[in-house]
Amino acid sequence: MVYIITAFLTLLPISELRGAVPYAISNGLSPMFTWFYCVALNATVGPLVYIFLSTFHRFLVRFNWYKKLFERFVEKTRHKVEHKVIKYGYLGITLFVAIPLPITGAYTGTLGSWILGLEPKKTFLSVLIGVMISGTIVLTITYFGIEAFSFFIKDISL
Repeated sequence: MVYIITAFLTLLPISELRGAVPYAISNGLSPMFTWFYCVALNATVGPLVYIFLSTFHRFLVRFNWYKKLFERFVEKTRHKVEHKVIKYGYLGITLFVAIPLPITGAYTGTLGSWILGLEPKKTFLSVLIGVMISGTIVLTITYFGIEAFSFFIKDISL
């Protein structure tokens, strides 16, 4: 049952790795297995979301109201972020997915890259690398605690 709940949490857009890894570790799964299991499952989100969005869009674009709404939304979005995408490209997608915070992850990274019309194969690779980094961060914090990153904090006490 732990495997099923872990898979569910991994594939859930809200929790993704942030919820699945702590759950799996706290329920006795080994850290190495947890990392591979959760990363592999979360990495499948990119291609699945891309396929879903493309199929759904192809169906809805037949309707004039959707076509106008979508074009307006995409034009606004592209105008706001296109300069950043040009500057950071797929590395930006990777870093965005790698940050284990709410609203960042495989779902949002794939959605953003789909909206911006980025190449699917490069997007999937960027999302995979981001998921691997995120999984490592979440596992490290879960297993060792936040103190694992204390070397980033400058001690100013005298």
